[in-house]
Parts: sequence; structure tokens; C-alpha cells
Amino acid sequence: MSRSGECERTTKETSINVSVDLDGSGTTSVSTGMPFFDHMLELMFRHAIIDLSLEARGDLEVDGHHTVEDTGLAIGEALLRSLGDKKGLTRFGSSLVPMDECLAEAAIDISGRPYLYYKVELEPEPLGNFEPALARDFFQALVNQMSVTIHLELRRGEGVHHGLESVFKAFGRALKDAVAIDPRVKQVPSTKGTL
Repeated sequence: MSRSGECERTTKETSINVSVDLDGSGTTSVSTGMPFFDHMLELMFRHAIIDLSLEARGDLEVDGHHTVEDTGLAIGEALLRSLGDKKGLTRFGSSLVPMDECLAEAAIDISGRPYLYYKVELEPEPLGNFEPALARDFFQALVNQMSVTIHLELRRGEGVHHGLESVFKAFGRALKDAVAIDPRVKQVPSTKGTL
């Protein structure tokens, strides 16, 4: 069974096309008009070993919020669709990732319940046309659309680039484990019988 999903999202502010393949090799093609954001998505999916194709056009002349948030919504929807009936899913994943002076922790539960804990304290130093606070907007949108619980924390480090890079990498590694199939599990991984 193919574990892939797609989403097209068009509003007055953005136009986004995304496809993912959970059983891919981490191949990415990303264009959002925000080079730093492209870089974060590329490394996140490379470390998740999930294929990602994403083209986003948004009103960047206003600011990056609409593009980043709607990209999170579209990726969350594509990932949710790719999970199918969730039978055999590992469900949980966690990761601790160093990036030189920075250390980030991520944990995910594909729970059917949207919740984001985000403790990433960085200076508001822009990275090109990407504001660091937009990372929270991205993860909140992904959480809401995918209906997952995510905890993200930058344990140490002050460099904005390396701090965000370690967070996105940690999330990618946690996502890789959570979406893996355990061949021993034949049902949905919940005592309730549904996620």
C-alpha cells in the first residue's frame, strides 16, 4: 500500500501544492520564496527520510506569515492523508539533536489530538526574509492540521541559524520514527481502537 499524500491549498494570500511519500528516501524539491525556510524544510524531510515536493507562492510583500502558516497546514494535511488507516504505525517518536553549540529535543505522538509545546527562545534576528518566530507558526499549523501532539525544545544554544536548524532536524528524526510501520503490530496503536 502506498503511503503518500497530497494537498493543494489556494487562498487569496497563498497557493501551495505539496506531496509527501512516507516510504521515500528523503528526496526534496522545495520552493517557497523564502530561502531559509526552504533549507529548513529540506533538512527536516531529509532526516525524516520522507520525500517532499513543495511549491508555495504567497504574499511575501506583506510578510512571511501567510506563506509559512499555510505551508504548515498543507504539509500537515498531506502527512495526515499519507498515514491511511494508521494500522501498524509506531505512533511515537523522539529525538535529541546537537548542532554545534545548540541542542534540540523533539517528541511526537500521532494521537489525533492537536497540541504544541514550543520552547525555542532565540533572538528575533531575521534570516534573509524569514523571521525566527515564524517557525512556531509553521509547527502550530502542522500540529492543527495533522492532529498530532508535538513537544519541541531548544535545550541550549543562542545562535539563531543553528538553533532553528537543530529544532527542524530533531523534529524530522522524531517524525521518521513515529511514521514507521512495526510489522508486529496489525492494528491501530491505541487501546481505544482509533487515533
